[in-house]
Amino acid sequence: MTELKKGFFWGNSTSSMQTEGAFDEGGKGKSVYDKRPAGKNSSDWQTAIDEYHRYPEDIELMKDMGMNFYRFQISWSRVCPDGDGKFNEEGIQFYSRLIDNLIDANITPMICLYHFDMPLHLAEKYNGFVSDYVVKAFIRYGKEMVDRFGDRVKYWITFNEQNLYSIPDAFEISGYVGNKSIRDLYQIQQHVITCHAAMANYIHDVHQDLQIGGMLAYQEFYPHSSLPNDIAIARKFNEFVNTNLIKLFTSGRYSNEVLTYMESKGLSDLFDPDEMKIIRRCSSDFLSFSYYSTATLDSTKIPVNTCPNFYGITGAVSNPYLQSNEWNWQIDPVGFRTVLTTIYNESGLPVFPIENGIGVREEWDGNHLIQDDYRISYHREHIQALKDAVREDGVDVMGYLGWGLIDIPSSSGNVDKRYGMVFVNRTNHDLKDMKRIPKKSYYWFKNVISSNGDFL
Repeated sequence: MTELKKGFFWGNSTSSMQTEGAFDEGGKGKSVYDKRPAGKNSSDWQTAIDEYHRYPEDIELMKDMGMNFYRFQISWSRVCPDGDGKFNEEGIQFYSRLIDNLIDANITPMICLYHFDMPLHLAEKYNGFVSDYVVKAFIRYGKEMVDRFGDRVKYWITFNEQNLYSIPDAFEISGYVGNKSIRDLYQIQQHVITCHAAMANYIHDVHQDLQIGGMLAYQEFYPHSSLPNDIAIARKFNEFVNTNLIKLFTSGRYSNEVLTYMESKGLSDLFDPDEMKIIRRCSSDFLSFSYYSTATLDSTKIPVNTCPNFYGITGAVSNPYLQSNEWNWQIDPVGFRTVLTTIYNESGLPVFPIENGIGVREEWDGNHLIQDDYRISYHREHIQALKDAVREDGVDVMGYLGWGLIDIPSSSGNVDKRYGMVFVNRTNHDLKDMKRIPKKSYYWFKNVISSNGDFL
């Protein structure tokens, strides 16, 4: 008998800029990604895997695998070309057709509203999420999408990996251009949680049959050694990057430790009273997260008086006890179970891992099945860790979504870093025919889903 509940969600997660292509079709405006050129080890963002035209084919693949859930992202600039002007009906109809096709295939859709691709107009004119104006523009856009699609889409998240707006990654993903000051980082963090809370409150007030949850890029932070300072900085980094956001998602309150730090640095004026009223009402129906690896921190490498949010820049070191992929993402299924259990213990809410996978270089010879046993091993060990969290720790887990289970460019635009169980026949600089070719892991995952996780 299966250990996972009936109705467990099995599926796939993607973003718009890594899948859709069609950067200048259907009335789409420019996003910050449309300015990024191809590099030696990266593609441009003009075509991706051409999901804009080929989504029916990929939905058929997901259906054949047995998937019952798909989390995708709406491109803000596709449905509102400048981010703050008229809505684009052609872009909205694209997502409406996508949703209808998913439902017809018995695949439950989840919408993410923002995955790093700020409309270019809002980035260039207003400096992205540093700006109060962009906060208002996002909330307007988000409410429109919920009103348009809430009749068919029950599950919502606002920001992909929202805790990234608490670390220096925020400067790269928020439409920001500036001197990367601590003040601007905390302003971005405050504005992004305001946007999230406003959408959570709107759904709970107006669309009460829908569910919305926060999402983190959750890494477990290990101390490099038993040195007390290593343990202390790992704990503190976790508080600032993970736990603080869980508190905000569930109770609308900042961590006392984070508040105390902000007060000591003269940042308390960032707590706009109107924004705080919105944030204090925030609650969640579930918490979701991405998980790929864990991180290890060495306090001796972190300069004195470093802002806690920046510990990962100089303090991160390799863990000698873990294997890594080529990009030094360390494989740690035990950490996955720890994260599942920690989030559930801290929040009491259903937990939903909506990104998990491993990036590996792969080639197809045009004939033979790609033997990706390493990917099967990765997912097998992580699904087993999930089952252990359910059975032994009592965690309420909603489902398990792999990341980019049909190959897509990585977050850096590198097509060679492949996560998929379906090979897409293109390279960074040659689109070829973009044929979809199932790998060995495709057939393995099909058995996992049909057995609701019993077949590993």
